[in-house]
Amino acid sequence: MKETSTAGETSISVDERYTQWKSLVPVLYDWLANHNLVWPSLSCRWGPQLEQATYKNRQRLYLSEQTDGSVPNTLVIANCEVVKPRVAAAEHIAQFNEEARSPFVKKFKTIIHPGEVNRIRELPQNSKIVATHTDSPDVLIWDVETQPNRHAVLGTPESRPDLILTGHKDNAEFALAMCPTEPLVLSGGKDKSVVLWSIQDHISTLAADPGSAKSTSKAGGGNDKPVESPSIGARGIYQGHDDTVEDVQFCPLSAQEFCSVGDDSCLILWDARSGTTPAIKVEKAHNADLHCVDWNPHDINLILTGSADNTVRMFDRRKLSSGGIGSPIHTFEGHTAAVLCVQWSPDKASIFGSSAEDGILNLWNHEKIDKKQAPNAPPGLFFRHAGHRDKVVDFHWNASDPWTIVSVSDDGESTGGGGTLQIWRMIDLIYRNEDEVLAELDNFKAHLATCSP
Repeated sequence: MKETSTAGETSISVDERYTQWKSLVPVLYDWLANHNLVWPSLSCRWGPQLEQATYKNRQRLYLSEQTDGSVPNTLVIANCEVVKPRVAAAEHIAQFNEEARSPFVKKFKTIIHPGEVNRIRELPQNSKIVATHTDSPDVLIWDVETQPNRHAVLGTPESRPDLILTGHKDNAEFALAMCPTEPLVLSGGKDKSVVLWSIQDHISTLAADPGSAKSTSKAGGGNDKPVESPSIGARGIYQGHDDTVEDVQFCPLSAQEFCSVGDDSCLILWDARSGTTPAIKVEKAHNADLHCVDWNPHDINLILTGSADNTVRMFDRRKLSSGGIGSPIHTFEGHTAAVLCVQWSPDKASIFGSSAEDGILNLWNHEKIDKKQAPNAPPGLFFRHAGHRDKVVDFHWNASDPWTIVSVSDDGESTGGGGTLQIWRMIDLIYRNEDEVLAELDNFKAHLATCSP
């Protein structure tokens, strides 16, 4: 994935934008936690919710650490305190320091990862099982609960994955997805292939039973003899791209249907029931490399793509012909640099987010494309998260708390630092029903009238 610094923006304009955003934080956000990272993180994912309390919930958070080699690369399992809606005071939200570590994020366990962690995906059937991509042809499967906690110092032996998925002929760096309906894993790579595995092909059926998932290998270290991790081959290898496959995604309701995008500017839909060749191939889905794709979990006809041409496009799969001719329903133009990540909301069918190398995470409502927007706002755009000062490489909606988002930026080029992790929730007055909001504001107006000066 090509991740260069934002074109056409000076560091001054980024700083000015950030300063302006910071002044608006108490007005725009219901909650915001800022966590300075020592090393850049290329992937962030919510794990299972662990505990519910009166004012906040405790939840797992999965992060990667991409180091310079002075210490090992790691997969970090953290515990995150997620403050509930309308609990945090505006004073607390305003008092954050971009150099500080958030007290809401605490490291729980460290896995020494063999190579950089480029992508993390959790298994929907058991979110304690995660898959990771690194700069190798293999996909690694980890049981994060049974893996031993390791101390990340130089010379520490690498943690041993619970399972290795083999089948790529070249590095598979970014394209990774888990199936919502069955324990299937999908990957794409530099070999131009899309590869499909079933975790159940492993003899111990790792994660088939969430209550009894066991690690199948012991981590080598100390006086232990290294134990080879078990591996499985692919269920299917799908050929149709002419360049690196950058992202893959399953159809939310089908283990047999999936899609992929790549540096050949193609969007391909696949159906495993009809062989290993494309079911539908959109030859020119964008005017440049495609970096990301997501399939709407509430409306399986809608697919989003993000590209190096700075745009997000929405396709209706019913309007794509088998001849490969298909036009997007809409092109969303709100970024000034390559789009790196797109993701539908787990809660609302019309809402999605997009993040880019311009340091912005945009939230969109495609049902509002034709409605009057704020002056100069692109159609459908209703919120811009400008809290990052460099490329926003990943973000993830929280399914347990749907308007809460975790996002990470790689800040090496702009601030000379590592990365920034932010967990945030916009104020609900922005997205709630307009009549409800006006009624609530009217009540505040009546209350203010009774307050003494």
